[in-house]
Amino acid sequence: MTEVIGGADTVLDDEAVRAFVVASLTRADLDGRSVCVIVPDGTRSCPLPLLLGAVHEALDGRATEVTVLVALGTHAAMSDEQLRTHLGGPYPGFTVRNHEWWDPAALVSLGRIGADRVAELSEGRLRSPIEVVLNRAVVEHDVCLVVGPVFPHEVVGFSGGNKYFFPGVAGQEIIDFSHWLGALITSADIIGTTGVTPVRALIDQAAAMIPGRRLALCLVVESGTGALHAAAFGPPDTAWAACADVSARTHVRYLAAPVRRVLSIIPAKYDDMWTGAKGFYKVEPIVADGGQVILYAPHISRISAMHAEIEQIGYHCRDYFLKQWDSFSGFHWGVLAHSTHLRGAGTWDPEHGERNRVTVTLATGIPEKIVRGANLDYLDPSAMDLDAYAADPETFMVPQAGEVLFRLGAGVPGE
Repeated sequence: MTEVIGGADTVLDDEAVRAFVVASLTRADLDGRSVCVIVPDGTRSCPLPLLLGAVHEALDGRATEVTVLVALGTHAAMSDEQLRTHLGGPYPGFTVRNHEWWDPAALVSLGRIGADRVAELSEGRLRSPIEVVLNRAVVEHDVCLVVGPVFPHEVVGFSGGNKYFFPGVAGQEIIDFSHWLGALITSADIIGTTGVTPVRALIDQAAAMIPGRRLALCLVVESGTGALHAAAFGPPDTAWAACADVSARTHVRYLAAPVRRVLSIIPAKYDDMWTGAKGFYKVEPIVADGGQVILYAPHISRISAMHAEIEQIGYHCRDYFLKQWDSFSGFHWGVLAHSTHLRGAGTWDPEHGERNRVTVTLATGIPEKIVRGANLDYLDPSAMDLDAYAADPETFMVPQAGEVLFRLGAGVPGE
């Protein structure tokens, strides 16, 4: 059974949220159980101090052990100081860990999804077996409780739910595999798609192999504020679906016509372009052919904290890799996926080379040589007049870019 409070036109007060979380967990069969609480890292808006305070209130004295595991995917680990700010606390009796995706000793295999099943789940896009590897804390606890938001997402359609297991606390191989599947579909086609996309189907299949009980407290967060529109508690698939429906009505904005230029203001929570690229994913659908997206982030000084390969590969459209697959298949597929997601739609052939639909320009602290070497355009952020861009009728400015999706037309995506 899934319990839901709030909705698209609601902003919940803190006491209502606390009471909902405590009541939901009190009704759950958690006495004498060990619980692994999986939470997002600092790249997601989420009022974790409020939520974890309520989780602690509900589980203290009932659960035998509680581990809070930060779902990094392949992001950089959060420092102790960052964790204190992000999570709040302290929470006596709770252990806090980063997901150490880089350490084989922190991971365990649950088995394989066979090639034929992968082909079925991916609708024929991929046909090879995949080993299902995730953080061993997940299998060493009786119950796993996902606590995290649902937003439009460039790889899976809408984030949240079982995605906190894969890729959130998974091994790199299945992370790369799932991201490349999303890249084959393309970010522009999958982002903001409700329902079970091929990537979601693969994630759900992998999550079904987890031996313990899975629960989720899914959330719809007001972007940039941390306030909650809605919360759902129950099995991850149904709790996620309830919040994805609300997110489709709160995190998607529609424009009647395409725009020539978008200026995305990247917030400080994205500290490299690997994460700050969300400022492109969420606006690509509204840019006219031949248009431009400027990612303005003077605070970002590197392309990726953890994936140096991207500077070697650069940013290219999907077909650039697919039509030269022998040259690129040996790279991490997650890096290839990130490359295509930020470069957007385009074509490649041996005669004409690469032709991209839009221009991507970085106005960041990343040196010009590195930006241009990665096949992107460059602007000096210190020379930009943001007021002039805001007054320009051909520029669409997006403050706090990265969570709200912009699309053309009207209605709920996926319908």
